[in-house]
Amino acid sequence: MARKQITGIGPAPRTGADDTGCPILHVDMDAFFASVELLERPELRGRPVIVGSPAGRGVVLSATYEARAFGVHSAMPMSRARRLCPQATVIPPSHGKYSEVSRGVMEIFHSITPMVEPIASDEAFLDVGGALRRLGPPAAIAAAIRAEVLERFGITCSVGVAGSKFVAKLASKQCKPDGLLVVPREEVVAFLHPLPVSALWGVGERTEQALVRLGIRTVGDLARVPVATLQRELGPSAGGHLAALAWGRDERQVSPHVPDKSIGNEETFAADVDDPEIIKRELLRLSERVAARMRKGGHVGRTVSVKLRRADFSTITRSRTLPEPTDVAQEIFATACELYHAAGLERVRLRLVGVRMENLRPADSASRQLTLGERETGWREAEQAMDRAIRRFGPDAVLPASLVRGKLDEMEA
Repeated sequence: MARKQITGIGPAPRTGADDTGCPILHVDMDAFFASVELLERPELRGRPVIVGSPAGRGVVLSATYEARAFGVHSAMPMSRARRLCPQATVIPPSHGKYSEVSRGVMEIFHSITPMVEPIASDEAFLDVGGALRRLGPPAAIAAAIRAEVLERFGITCSVGVAGSKFVAKLASKQCKPDGLLVVPREEVVAFLHPLPVSALWGVGERTEQALVRLGIRTVGDLARVPVATLQRELGPSAGGHLAALAWGRDERQVSPHVPDKSIGNEETFAADVDDPEIIKRELLRLSERVAARMRKGGHVGRTVSVKLRRADFSTITRSRTLPEPTDVAQEIFATACELYHAAGLERVRLRLVGVRMENLRPADSASRQLTLGERETGWREAEQAMDRAIRRFGPDAVLPASLVRGKLDEMEA
């Protein structure tokens, strides 16, 4: 469908709310991956559908709201999702389709304002303050975005409109699916205080448990606790942060150019693995993927992190900061192996392993200083040559020898 510029969108929708001083929009696609799949499977509309690998031990990528009614949600193990909703249709993911639609949706956002901060492929913050004279009030812009996304792509989105990023994101969640919610500035406290305390950014499972022990169950409960008490119980930074959010104070601006903070890959084994050689082979495979993504994006990084998930789903992470930034798989792999050995899990059955690089910076801004007598290893040049061969001949054109042996072992098995 041809791209249409949003202009002349008319008055704000009859939300009954004053959107003056509410230039921040949070746009969130509704069950994005599932919705894209249903474009080609319209007969499944209104039925429970799960997007994820139908075999093996992957996790739920997306689920329709009919499946969510049974307790299914993203990142849930597929085995559990199928127990909760055995009647659901499971569709394998098609990542190329999602990327194409995501690019189109982001084009719509950028046709309105350059102040777009993507959070994921299916959501973004927009600051439309500079577009009000041209396009009308914030709620009207939000309504136009929803109409254009539906017209161009046949899928729905929900939009929160508020004076801050925090409140806008909560508003979009509250009006899902296919909704638009304005939270006027003078009604922020009334909107926030009845919500469960887990709605606040920074309140994970452990923090929520600590707050519940203090008798704090809602945002309003937390707002009535002295800041000093929260800082004593949760720490100075976390306590002050949550106290501010409880009163709707969030000074963060929409940042249109947010650099990647980390690059990682992880893999869930088809069956729990306690063989260190198999685990190290997977760490090498993941290190190769991470390094290739870093080189493609023009990044180097200093901190290597590994994720190790046991068969009982308990997860530990370990990280180490290198003396110099790198994008070389062999250096990442060597550090990942050291972290794996140091974790003391060499004979523990693992369900999942992951490798991630953090503390990223542009590759052209980092230089490596050789010490006296030190020689270049040549690994970077070798891996760059591998990148060129893979681009030309495909992902398995060049592999480290241990990964080739791994493939042969799998074929013989």
